[in-house]
Amino acid sequence: MAPIKSYPDPLATLRELAAPVEFAELLLRLPQLAAAPRGAGEPVLVLPGFGGGDGSTALLRRYLRYLGYAVDGWGLGTNRGNVQQLLEQLLQLVATSAADSGQPLRLVGWSLGGYLAREVARDLPDCVDRVVTLGSPVVGGPRYTLTAPIYRLGGTDFDAIEAAIREREKVSLTVPVRAIYSRRDGIVSWEACIDRVSNCVEHVEVDASHIGMGVNPRVLDLVADALAPGTDIVPRQPE
Repeated sequence: MAPIKSYPDPLATLRELAAPVEFAELLLRLPQLAAAPRGAGEPVLVLPGFGGGDGSTALLRRYLRYLGYAVDGWGLGTNRGNVQQLLEQLLQLVATSAADSGQPLRLVGWSLGGYLAREVARDLPDCVDRVVTLGSPVVGGPRYTLTAPIYRLGGTDFDAIEAAIREREKVSLTVPVRAIYSRRDGIVSWEACIDRVSNCVEHVEVDASHIGMGVNPRVLDLVADALAPGTDIVPRQPE
């Protein structure tokens, strides 16, 4: 595997400005997306990325609700990157939701939200049926993302974060994960989205910007497929 770049390619970051094009493509693909496999009321929780809240995932949630899932946003306000605090809140939220619904949840997480979803699944495997991540860094925390300077200015110790990640990885992730990533990602270095440790992750590459993943028609199609009853998520590493 190629070394992880400290930051995404500057040209890729510039291409993030083309995210509205992906929304236009979505409008053209609506008939195909409407024909995706349907759910039957299974509970789905959607987690936003760093700096985003439930508003950023509104279109994705609306689409999944149309497909027949019982979809909720996380209801925790803006994702400000305080991972430990958010993880504690999410563990309680997911445990309660699974108990109330009588079945494990399907988790969809965008960027940092995807990392959080994976860690909830690691700690509560009986409460999570499967996870779908969108451009989520699973290596190095924020070190290999465009937000690294913000964390650095705040005094973040990246080495300590990576050590904590390795410590958590001593408990195997067993819940199936579909990890959607893009080499065109201008926010997260795509190499940091590749899980070389877990044996339950299917990596799927798309041609999408990071900002546009929540409206990219190919991404939405992959999310719908991964959540569909009867879909088997088969572990696969990138070619």
